Amino acid sequence: IIREYDIVADGTDNFATRYLINDACVMLRKPNVYASIFRFEGQVSIFDARVSACYRCVYPDPPPPSLIPNCAEAGVIGALPGIIGSIQAMEVIKWITGTGDTLTGKLLLFDALSMRFETLKLRKNEKCPVCGKNPSITTLSETELNCGEDNMFFRRNTDDEISVRELHEKMEAGEDFVLLDVREPAEVEICTLKNSILIPLNTLPNNLGKLDTEAEILVFCRSGARSKSAQNFLKKSGFKNVKNVTGGVLAWSREIDPTMPTY
Repeated sequence: IIREYDIVADGTDNFATRYLINDACVMLRKPNVYASIFRFEGQVSIFDARVSACYRCVYPDPPPPSLIPNCAEAGVIGALPGIIGSIQAMEVIKWITGTGDTLTGKLLLFDALSMRFETLKLRKNEKCPVCGKNPSITTLSETELNCGEDNMFFRRNTDDEISVRELHEKMEAGEDFVLLDVREPAEVEICTLKNSILIPLNTLPNNLGKLDTEAEILVFCRSGARSKSAQNFLKKSGFKNVKNVTGGVLAWSREIDPTMPTY
């Protein structure tokens, strides 16, 4: 299907199709106008491996099924698809007409709760498995990842959560714990929390050896969604004392340190 068209707009909502579209676009040398939404947040970019990064440059491998939230529980706010879809359509029009500055090589982040936009620059990964110098993926295959009905990771349990105020108190008291950041390196360049260690969510399964199963681990991300997935994955992997920092760095900026940049 893709071979017959000049540009692709990816509005799919599952990882299997998202990776398949990306790989096809890279192999057929087509631009991929990507858009995704989650709860109150959205992302848009143009992945064009001929001149910049592809989707796998940013996310080399899909997360394990155990880190994918149930579709019905994760959900999105009703107006968000219209906002992100309109931005995606605008990028397609700009690319076709050669008008303006497109999002090629950039990732646009939108937070509906704070009504803020942020743009991150993307770098092409020379070791990318599909568009790098020595690609390991040379044929198309569908990744079997679905929103499983038994994936109950977004049910709220307040016993497994810690607020940013409580985290701040623990820091001030000098308590012993591990502060785990599961965001991406580009996000850390914008802001971070003191003495945290970075293990991006999609690399967590391969880095469990860096964490002590007996330690108290407090996990955070931008808004609390990815950290909730990481928390449940760690618990299933034998870690006994893991809590999710509710609200993530957005809550920290709002309640603890207003000078912290947000995105």
